[in-house]
Amino acid sequence: MMETFAGLNHIQQALYATLFTWGMTALGASPVFFARTINQKMMDGLLGLAAGVMIAASFWSLLAPAIELSGGSWIPATAGFVGGGLFLYVLDKILPHLHPGFPMEEAEGIHTSWQRSVLLVMAITLHNIPEGLAVGVAFGAVAAGIDGATLGAAIALAIGIGIQNFPEGTAVSMPLRREGMGRLKAFWYGQLSGAVEPVAGVLGAWAVLAMRPILPYALAFAAGAMIFVVVEELIPESQRENNTDFATLGAIIGFAIMMTLDVALG
Repeated sequence: MMETFAGLNHIQQALYATLFTWGMTALGASPVFFARTINQKMMDGLLGLAAGVMIAASFWSLLAPAIELSGGSWIPATAGFVGGGLFLYVLDKILPHLHPGFPMEEAEGIHTSWQRSVLLVMAITLHNIPEGLAVGVAFGAVAAGIDGATLGAAIALAIGIGIQNFPEGTAVSMPLRREGMGRLKAFWYGQLSGAVEPVAGVLGAWAVLAMRPILPYALAFAAGAMIFVVVEELIPESQRENNTDFATLGAIIGFAIMMTLDVALG
């Protein structure tokens, strides 16, 4: 399988990898065909797992290579990291969205008359932009021949992002199903948030080779954006219903899974 994947160019690799992560979002949305609700404690644990995966991926797959590429200089990694966080901050303030489990009065971004379902999709789409970008940049770094960037590490990142996409699909589809939306429509909205990942992935892979000097900044940018999502959204959502210990254990397990994948495959 690895040999087959290695025979593709970096744009194709990024596309197939992000199609996989999108597919995991769809898989996470699929329980609506069998149930109307999901155990809240389990959901909080899955959100914690997603947070742990993203924290580990941000360091092992993105920040550490960015620092190494900078020859020990802290400036590119720091500038990129802060820039990624600020980018998501601005999107968070502008893009209308609603976090799963929150009432309509707590919708964020510019005021709009969009339906609850659309606002929920937009919230998870915010997560998926940096995730798709991170995967694309990782494959672009391999194609650029950067020391320390390996195909195994890029695949590990895609697998990790895919794992944490599962609860994101569930977090959109299940509330809609619980509110009475039909199974197929709830599933459609749940998987829709992952559609942005192939676009961001291909863009990230192309940008790295087109503008190779920006690679340390691009890696750190993706890391900063993902950490913003973790701290601003995933962790608060996972602990909203007071399942704090279970959600924290999920985060530890998620971190361990992503770290293991990166070390084993990278």
